[in-house]
Amino acid sequence: MCIYNVKVAPVPAFEWPGDPSCGPGRPGFVARWDFVRYADGMSEPRLRCVIWSVWFGLAVICVHCVALGQAAGDAGWGFYGGDAGGARYSTAAQINRENLTRLKVAWTYRTEALAVQTDLNHKAAFEATPILVDGTLYLSTPYDHVIALDAKSGTKAWEFDPKLDLGHGYSEVTSRGVSAWRDAKAKANAVCVLRIFVGTLDARLIALDGKTGERCTDFGSGGQVDLTRDVDLQDVGDYQLTSAPAIAGDLVIVGSSIGDNRAVNVERGIVRAFDARTGKQRWSWDPIPWAKDTNPRTGAGNAWSTISVDAERDLAFVPTGSASPDYFGGIRKGDNKWANSVVALKASSGELVWGFQVVHHDLWDYDVASQPTLFTWKDKTPAIAITTKMGRVFVLDRRNGKPLFPVTEQTMPKSDIPGETAWPTQPSGISTVPEGLKEGDGFGYTPEDKKWCDERIAASRSEGIFTPPSVQGTIVYPGNAGGVNWSSSAFDPQRHLLITNTNHLAMWVKLIERDKIAAVYGARKENRMEGEFARQSGAPYAMYREPFLSPKGTPCTAPPFGTTLALDLFTGKKMWEVPLGTYRDTMQTGTINFGGAIVTAGGLVFAAAAMDGFLRAFDADSGREIWKYELPAGGQATPMTYSIGGKQYLVIAAGGHGKLGTKQGDFVLAFALE
Repeated sequence: MCIYNVKVAPVPAFEWPGDPSCGPGRPGFVARWDFVRYADGMSEPRLRCVIWSVWFGLAVICVHCVALGQAAGDAGWGFYGGDAGGARYSTAAQINRENLTRLKVAWTYRTEALAVQTDLNHKAAFEATPILVDGTLYLSTPYDHVIALDAKSGTKAWEFDPKLDLGHGYSEVTSRGVSAWRDAKAKANAVCVLRIFVGTLDARLIALDGKTGERCTDFGSGGQVDLTRDVDLQDVGDYQLTSAPAIAGDLVIVGSSIGDNRAVNVERGIVRAFDARTGKQRWSWDPIPWAKDTNPRTGAGNAWSTISVDAERDLAFVPTGSASPDYFGGIRKGDNKWANSVVALKASSGELVWGFQVVHHDLWDYDVASQPTLFTWKDKTPAIAITTKMGRVFVLDRRNGKPLFPVTEQTMPKSDIPGETAWPTQPSGISTVPEGLKEGDGFGYTPEDKKWCDERIAASRSEGIFTPPSVQGTIVYPGNAGGVNWSSSAFDPQRHLLITNTNHLAMWVKLIERDKIAAVYGARKENRMEGEFARQSGAPYAMYREPFLSPKGTPCTAPPFGTTLALDLFTGKKMWEVPLGTYRDTMQTGTINFGGAIVTAGGLVFAAAAMDGFLRAFDADSGREIWKYELPAGGQATPMTYSIGGKQYLVIAAGGHGKLGTKQGDFVLAFALE
């Protein structure tokens, strides 16, 4: 079988002493010229640094494959993040910069997810990324239906309905994906030898037979485990699973999604591992064990995003959010470890190996929303990259959590709220987005809009990133949508680039004294802008937040409002950044976005996510947009790609995002070359 699809270079490789990344500076690396042809007919020369021995060896291997008459090997996508480490990279290279004009819709499947009549539809979000196992795609809908599709034709093999009670007011109405586990001890044709795991909006972990979609009745109770046990459940519908479970050996590891800012005393954000065969709990880890000593007891610190796994080192990397509530920490004093962190647990036992906190004593809803990205650093160090809502990237040695780029503690503004002590310093990182707004930084399409934005900045606390919330109102930039949100990042091993989508959106946050809630909340309901009121019960302050927009509804921050960027993880330098999407009313490029990017060996970055509804392809070397396709509904999901039977497919869920306000639908689209 041919493992790679590679072309022999048209010109010989040579050592290039002018670039320390090639030749003598990096033994075994050489430079060569390629002429890259784009889908729009343009071409340009491109100097590439390659590993000579590997490049040459792969060419020989593929020549041998051609001589035997064998097709190129298939490329899979077996995990939500492409692989267990969330690299979102595919070795598939059939689709490339030279043939994108031939990329067409190969098949379309409609889930009918929104056919159900419920008030929840208005905030449903189709954020799923399918996985590929044994020629079948598995995906989940916003209401946790699991669907199996033939990867070549899109024909449905089966569908499972978890029978949610849609009478509850669920905090989130989404499911980002499912996970697969194969029982190595079972016979090949045994029932449930392949198990598909899904977490639900009502906090169940369900195991399904990959062949039939029937419940694996030997798992838990009748095929499911009730995850609301032992978490101090407070509000049904506010404790959920929205991300794909992690698989580590014979264990299924899950966190939870917990509704923010309801109260101090919310559910516990414990992480748990279950036996994949029996559903028996094997271990539990509490990110904030100190919470039992607060009065009232604080909760959350939960891992609502995707957990990454390093099977070789028996490590699970858990991204955690803030302890409750997000915007007042006077009850949860201290730095609040291990909230707002990435922690490495021994996957087999749940034992804490190391932790790295990206925000101390969070007051800004700066959860670690992204799946950690595992990769190999320049000196072969096993590494981990953490992308954050602040837009700061931290690169660590994944064995011990030590930074591979310097991290310093920077002095931050103090809180002026009685009873609140903001942590005096915060860790630096590699900054990828603007941070903080000062008077004069306001943006507007008209002089009146700019003046309004500048006046509001002047009237608010706005002293840079990590300015604490206040009763007068605080500008939080980046806001709680990011920076980088659940979209996470992709890693291109050929170019050692971390590729991610970012938001450039500020939030305006106001704390409200408890005895003034009624008056302020009443005024809030008359506000012409969309905002969110949260009681933060048990704390002396409630909270109101809204996007920092002008009276015309456009961001008060300078465009672009959303981008796709590439960061060189060997140097820490931003290599390119391009606006993502276009606001059709203003034609301003770069929109707020939810959904991630992927990268392929064909030199392409694929992303949708933006508010204009296009799926796009970018040149991985330059960020140049070279192809786009208008989707039938919003593409607030991360695409995936695979090759099967010698043909590469690109797949995306296009169902829109209720909270973001993009066009909703129920489409799964697959693209392939004509």
